Amino acid sequence: MLVYENKSKKIKAFALDREHWHDFSILFGERGACGGCWCMNWRLKKSDFEVQKGKENQLAMRRLVESGEPVGILLYVDGSPVGWCAVAPRKQLIRLTYSRVFKQLDDLPVWSITCFFIAKTHRRMGLSAELIQAAVRYGMLQGAPIIEAYPEYPYDSNVPDAFLWKGVPSVFRRAGFTETVRHSKWKLMMRYIVDETSI
Repeated sequence: MLVYENKSKKIKAFALDREHWHDFSILFGERGACGGCWCMNWRLKKSDFEVQKGKENQLAMRRLVESGEPVGILLYVDGSPVGWCAVAPRKQLIRLTYSRVFKQLDDLPVWSITCFFIAKTHRRMGLSAELIQAAVRYGMLQGAPIIEAYPEYPYDSNVPDAFLWKGVPSVFRRAGFTETVRHSKWKLMMRYIVDETSI
């Protein structure tokens, strides 16, 4: 399912499904993006996630994809998979359910942006902004009234890219997100309110 396109930059984003699983696997590589994660961190209790690192997390993610459950979007530049953004209904994400910093604000059917992964060859090229736009569009198409995100302020200007996997506040602000209640100095919870007229 095509969810976003920027023709001038030759960018397309697709919802991750069976058809795109192979490209997702290529992008994540042997390390499963980072430390055998396979983007299962938010979906499992910490103890279960640690036990499943690597192959078990990969198999768990594949089962979700094959079941048709929304898990995120894959970004392509010139036809090659170069970026990933996890975006799904908040209720699917166990870690958020128990988080003190990101406590649920209301009973609305919120969708959450929880993770970014961009190939080394394409980092620091503005693709996180494209991924956010694509993720918002995907949530809108699925009927989400609110898209939520959990970016962090970098602790210094030389922070490794791998530590920015939740995104940074400035990029979300430029995309129309606003801060909600803050329970941490460095970690923010931000929301995008969907305008149905733009779907």
